[in-house]
Parts: sequence; C-alpha cells; structure tokens
Amino acid sequence: MSKVIKVDYIPRVEGEGFLHIEVENGTPKIVRFGIFEPPRFFEAFLRGRSYEELPEITARICGICYQSYFITAAQAVERAFGVKVDPQIRALRRLSRLGEWIQSHILHIAMLHLPDFLGYLDAIQMAKDHGDLVKMALRMKKLGNTILQRMGGRAVNPVNFRVGGFYRVIRREELSDLLDELKWAADQMPGFIKFLASLNFPDFERDYEFIAVSHPDEYAINEGNLVSSKGINADPMDYEDYIEEIQVPYSNAYRVIAKGRHDVLTGPLARVNLNYQQLKEPVKEVAKEIGFKVPCKNQYKSIIARGLETYHAILEAIEIIENYEPPARPYVEVEPKAGKGASATEAPRGILYHRYTFDDKGMVTSARIIAPTTHNQLTIEEDFKVRLDELVKLPEKEAALEFEKIVRNYDPCISCATHFLKLKIDRKS
Repeated sequence: MSKVIKVDYIPRVEGEGFLHIEVENGTPKIVRFGIFEPPRFFEAFLRGRSYEELPEITARICGICYQSYFITAAQAVERAFGVKVDPQIRALRRLSRLGEWIQSHILHIAMLHLPDFLGYLDAIQMAKDHGDLVKMALRMKKLGNTILQRMGGRAVNPVNFRVGGFYRVIRREELSDLLDELKWAADQMPGFIKFLASLNFPDFERDYEFIAVSHPDEYAINEGNLVSSKGINADPMDYEDYIEEIQVPYSNAYRVIAKGRHDVLTGPLARVNLNYQQLKEPVKEVAKEIGFKVPCKNQYKSIIARGLETYHAILEAIEIIENYEPPARPYVEVEPKAGKGASATEAPRGILYHRYTFDDKGMVTSARIIAPTTHNQLTIEEDFKVRLDELVKLPEKEAALEFEKIVRNYDPCISCATHFLKLKIDRKS
C-alpha cells in the first residue's frame, strides 16, 4: 500500500516550493524538496552591464535582504578594482547590515517561526494570546528599518549607497537619536531569549558541516574568510575551489555541496557555532545562563541563535553610533579595470556569494551569485530524512505540518535561490 505526503505550498516562507514524499508499505521511497519558481536570470542579464549598476540591480533579488545583496556586489567590484574604503564608511556599511539583521531576524522569530512552537497557524492567531510579544517584535522590526532609512534615504532599497561608499555623508545627528530606541531593544532581548530557550524543542541532531564567514576581530558580517566545522578556511576569491553547485531534475534551483563531500549548513546556527567567541559579552552571558552550548547541532534551536544574533546586532549598533565620526568624504573614487572580484558576506539567512569578471571598461563579462537558500536546500531535504520514519506514521495533515516546520527552521528565501540554470535537451528521433 502506498502513501503520498504532498505539500504544494509551504506557508510562512518567502517564495514557493514543494515537498513530495512517497511511502510504500511503510517504507519511504522518495523524498523531494524542490523549488518550482521560474529562474530569474539575474546572472545572465548582468552581462554587459556597468559595474556601477551591479549593486542596484542585484539588490532587487530579495525584498528583505536587499542590503546584503547591495554590499556584497559593491565589495566584489571593489575587490576587482583594488578599492579600499575608509574606516568610517566600513563602519556605516556594517551598521546598515546590523539594521537589516534586526528587522529580518525579528520578523522570522516572532512572525514566521514562533507560531510553530506555540501551536498557532500564524502570527495573527498568536497575537490574540501573546499581544505584548508581537507588539515588541513589530517595534524592533521598525527599529531595524529605521536604521536603514536614516542611512539610505528609504527603508526598502535605499538610494544613498554606491560602489565606494555613499552618495552623501551621514550626519551624526541622523543616527544619535536612535540610541534611546536601541537601548530599549537591548533591555528587552535577555528576557526574550530566555523565553525562546524555554520552548519545547524536538530531540533532533545532525552532524552538519557548518559553514560561515569568519573574522578574527569581529562577528563576521561583511568581511572574512569562508570557514567550516570540517576544515575549510579560504579567501572568498577561492570560494569556488571549495563549494560547488549541483542540479536535480525536480527543482529550479541549484544545490550547494562542499566539493567531494556532502551538504552544508549556513545561517544563524552555523555562525553562532563557528564565531561564538566574537559575540558581545552580554550575549555570551545570556547564552551561558540559558545553557546554550556550542556546537549546537539541533537546527530547531536556530530560533535561539537568531535571538542571540539580534541581541548582538543591537549592542553593536549602539557601539557604532556612539563612536561615529563622519568620514571626510562620502565615497572612494573607483577606476575600472579588467579583472575579477568576489565577496562573501552573511545575509540574515546565511552566506551570500557574488563573483564578477570585468573588461577594461568595467563592464561585466560573467557573474555568479549563490544565495543562502541555495546553500541550504539540500540540507533541508537531508533533515527530512532524519525524522522521516517517525513523521510518515502520522496522519497526512499532521505529517505535512511537521515537515513544514523543518523548512521554517531555515527561513528560506526561495525566490533568491532560483537563478540561471543550464538547459539540456535530449532529442530522440
């Protein structure tokens, strides 16, 4: 007797994917997690474009992590042309990313992920019983957006950022009045993290290869080497020597594996495991208090890792603003030349990699973009297999919900993962 568990639409994630599981005589035979959104061809239509256009175009790949795409593209251009930005420009870029982390993390924790643990279908139902928590989360999300708006002129797809820096210098007073709200948010986070740690987590562990960007002097966001829990340590320019993309016939998105090995896991849990020592001391104190130890191999506890990173982002944003001095110039001049540049940064969901080659006029001759969800798609499918025998025994609706929860552990941005695919037509006469 056969049984099919099929989820054509996975709620509370960005984009559209599917899950298909076939069970025959009680034994799972087929497990497929796929993305059926059409390819978006960003890599293809970037060819022939000027380096100046790259950040603006690629920022449109994602409506939540637009700043990640903008800065990753800009840094890849700067690497190709040998540009080094001023320290305060670097600090401002980091502040913008902290704002993005705050708004994205808190959105996923409170609106998309927490309902799974508390037994609600969505955040609206959850708000009836946890109104104060939802209001707090919305206020924090607004704070993250406000940081971006102050620096970029608007909260979504800001207009003040460019290759080499900014179009105009950010005045100190544009940021200093955010401090009271940031300090309010910092006061909320220890209690919020303790609440997250009190949730009921499934008994679930996998021996993941955690992979993240890592920096010796700071919690890595914009800069650092690619490192993994199983020995990778590489400059972003050498990224493709260690990571490869593969295809499966049932998904319109590549999957990432560590070359010659297996799936990898990127995102908050990987970062906290690999970069724990760079977290702010108050964050580590809360982690110790709740008994969170690294390495943590339970991906359901990524909700705690997101909470820890949100707290860190808030504290570091306060530090940057309190020490901010406007740079002498808004941007560094850029002189295009033929070459290749790559950048790996940490979007809220995990590693974002951009690589471009340019001709001597700064026009793009090739492009490659690997989004966090591309890195994690195979890993999600492998997570299904760990709980497969247990979950397929449930009634179909209950099983489907439990598999959806596994997907939402990752906060996948499915649209971002659908990029250019190779086409092969095998015609038989």
